[in-house]
Amino acid sequence: MTRIFKIFFLIVLLASLPATSYAEVIDRIAAIVNDDIITTLEVEKETSLLVKEAEKKAPLTDDGKAKLKAVALDRLIDKKLIEQKIKELDIKVSEEEVRQSMEEVKKQNNLTQENLIAALAVQGLSFDQYKAQLKEQLERLRLMSQEVRSKIQVGITEIMDFYNANRARFGEEDLFRARHIFFKINKDAPAEEAKRVMATAMSVLHEARSGKDFAELAKKYSDDPGAAKDGGELGSFKKGDMLPEIESAVINMKPGEISDLVSTPAGLHIIQLEKKSLGSIKTFDEAKGEIEEILYKKKSEERFNQWVDDLRKGAAIEIKP
Repeated sequence: MTRIFKIFFLIVLLASLPATSYAEVIDRIAAIVNDDIITTLEVEKETSLLVKEAEKKAPLTDDGKAKLKAVALDRLIDKKLIEQKIKELDIKVSEEEVRQSMEEVKKQNNLTQENLIAALAVQGLSFDQYKAQLKEQLERLRLMSQEVRSKIQVGITEIMDFYNANRARFGEEDLFRARHIFFKINKDAPAEEAKRVMATAMSVLHEARSGKDFAELAKKYSDDPGAAKDGGELGSFKKGDMLPEIESAVINMKPGEISDLVSTPAGLHIIQLEKKSLGSIKTFDEAKGEIEEILYKKKSEERFNQWVDDLRKGAAIEIKP
């Protein structure tokens, strides 16, 4: 279907709707990228994610939010161009490949299926959302490999120079193993309900610190879906793997210690650190593969960004006022 025919079809469809619906649909067209439409709802969702991330560092002004809205639209245009290229090149990722990737994630992080679902819930993601994101990432990686990465080389001299300039970076990361008891608080919950959940959490914290079995308390009280089976097990993780609020609490804890109440966008958490393994400095041979991957990734992203810019130059992009 040509672009002109698609737009004509859209006009005919809109003309057949009641006046209120017509205005609503028009209001939801933010941009047209070749033959595809980006809606204002998509832009708002993307903007919300960017604002949420930015406000972890500092509150945003209205002007700052407006700038992020423009960034969000740019990102969605790039994403749409990439999706179109994936379709054009007939790049496909099978359900089995997604399943294998997910199994690898669980293996690397020592997670059961229940642990994974629980960890996703803490981050506000459903299992199906995570699966869709993983499929999208695999398609993009395949596109990068086909169009960009296969054309990149990293030499041994580059690897050695990077190692010598970043020795401190190649200390093995600390590894943490922990459990949590989660108390869900909806963002639009009435004040009385929030107070009730807080009171319950404080009572359970007192029980945990008085010596009661933490896993049993998690099974009894936690709103984490997997807690009834795994006792609030979060698995093993490194810095950057968990929510910043949880990570900040865990880093300063000693094995066996129980945290104060930790507040995240999803609710309240009580965390018990079970194990903390300190890392050591890696030799060049041990770090070589990691450095090569870092340099490949850096060069790939630079070339991929240029490749996307070239896609933009050859695309028909119409941004609505």
